[in-house]
Amino acid sequence: MANVSDLPCDGDGVCMVCKQKAADGETLTCKTCVTPWHAICLTTPLQTLADAAQWECPDCSNTSAVVKPAAGCGGGGLVEKIRAIECDESMTDKEKAKRRQELLSGGVTEAHEEDKEKTKKNNGGVLDILGDKFNCSICMNLLDRPVSKGKKACAFCRKSIPPKMAREPRINSAIVMAIRMAKLSQSDFTGGAPKVNHFIHNQDRPDKAFTTERAKKTGNANACSGKIFVTVPLDHFGPITPENDPERKLGVLVGETWKDRMECRQWGAHFPHVAGICGQSEHGAQSVALSGGYEDDEDHGEWFLYTGSGGRDLSGNKRTNKKQSSDQTFFKFNEALRVSCRHGYPVRVVRSHKEKRSSYAPQEGVRYDGVYRIEKCWRKKGIQGFKVCRYLFVRCDNEPAPWTSDTIGDRQRPLPHVEELKHAIDVTERKGSPAWDYDEEQGSWLWKKPAPESRKSPADYEYDEEGNLVKKRKRSSGKGSVKRRLLKVCIAEFSCLICRKVMVQPLTTPCAHNFCRACLQGKFAGQSFLNQRTCGGRRTLRAQKNIMKCPTCSNDIAEFLQNPQVT
Repeated sequence: MANVSDLPCDGDGVCMVCKQKAADGETLTCKTCVTPWHAICLTTPLQTLADAAQWECPDCSNTSAVVKPAAGCGGGGLVEKIRAIECDESMTDKEKAKRRQELLSGGVTEAHEEDKEKTKKNNGGVLDILGDKFNCSICMNLLDRPVSKGKKACAFCRKSIPPKMAREPRINSAIVMAIRMAKLSQSDFTGGAPKVNHFIHNQDRPDKAFTTERAKKTGNANACSGKIFVTVPLDHFGPITPENDPERKLGVLVGETWKDRMECRQWGAHFPHVAGICGQSEHGAQSVALSGGYEDDEDHGEWFLYTGSGGRDLSGNKRTNKKQSSDQTFFKFNEALRVSCRHGYPVRVVRSHKEKRSSYAPQEGVRYDGVYRIEKCWRKKGIQGFKVCRYLFVRCDNEPAPWTSDTIGDRQRPLPHVEELKHAIDVTERKGSPAWDYDEEQGSWLWKKPAPESRKSPADYEYDEEGNLVKKRKRSSGKGSVKRRLLKVCIAEFSCLICRKVMVQPLTTPCAHNFCRACLQGKFAGQSFLNQRTCGGRRTLRAQKNIMKCPTCSNDIAEFLQNPQVT
């Protein structure tokens, strides 16, 4: 501390030692604390005038002697912080004076300034949508486990809180979801490495199927398809013509065989790796695979009875299960086949060597056997005791079947007699003329009606220089999509439970339900909080409290309605 006889000047410039106002030229200003002192009253006067520029008052010089300064200009004490400000050449004299004043007054510290800048930086982007309305009224930080009320009196407006709400504050899940989505989106933009999408374009695929590094397991179930050689979309109906084959200019010919289903996919005969049906319930089926999956199947070459999918327990990690556990219905893939039956669409058929019961299955691999048409479909009780969906396929291709020595394709033939139709239910037959039919004049099968248009937009596909099909991935801007999702959550979660619209002057009840102020007050309009009672009109009994239940639950919110505060 300074000597008792060494005292500075007060705010009016009056020396606290001699009690006289210091004249011009008789005051010294400390370079550290910028405090004026009366030069004449100092016990240790200056030796030369040059020392006035670097002069330190007795308080600062004694403090610096006691406190050990840190390396450089910075330090941990108040004096060291002031010296650090003086050493900062990036600030002007006005900015230095402002920082010194803030430090001496204790209002804003340097650490607080850094936290303030950091918070401002982190809260940019999507968090700006929330603004400062989701900051805690006590700590002023972004809400964590937000509750609408927590003490006996509100920290913001100082009004009393109903006792039940104070005892059991509820977490506001709507605010939690909004803040969580904003934080996740912020981390996607600014933090960590970008997410890698493991997608291989068609032109970058090899000529044969392969297994990725992420899925190296035994078998072909985790293999990745090779390059797609045809230019047909995934929902293409009918045969694949030479126009869709830029590789060979031949199309997919009847009798072509491949090693497995993965190579079959590369030529578009049947796109799914595992499923036996390729189709959409509202659009129709494009292809099927005969691979011995159901024991009810019957294969007669030019026609066969096909069993639909479903009715088996594939829960857990079961990929296949041949035991039927429930009835099949016309749903999803089964409905897709029924749509093709009603319209008479051609369905591509491939046979696998796994169908051991059929005389028409190939000895190895997968073979393309042309297009068939579904003439009828129905349901009946299967071999395992559960109902299955059944389909009658009849061949209608312009190329001869692989198992015949004919040189011409199919001709119209009468439908075969199917014995099980006697006990069938839910029978579906085509009533109008089929879309794919035989033309007597041209002597071939062709589209009598326009083929179904692909539901895949042309913008979803592009072709490289060699004519190979490349599916383009749709990319949306992350910032816009996050904002849309955040606004969607806000609309869904911040809607009034009475009018189902976005809340106006929202109220959050003690049971954590949100309503518009006008809607909630209108719900209890005309009701009093107390019920005055009398005994036969002669004397007045004690008033009875009216119970006002929340419109959503059975909690009493009468105390809350006496002084509702807008959230």
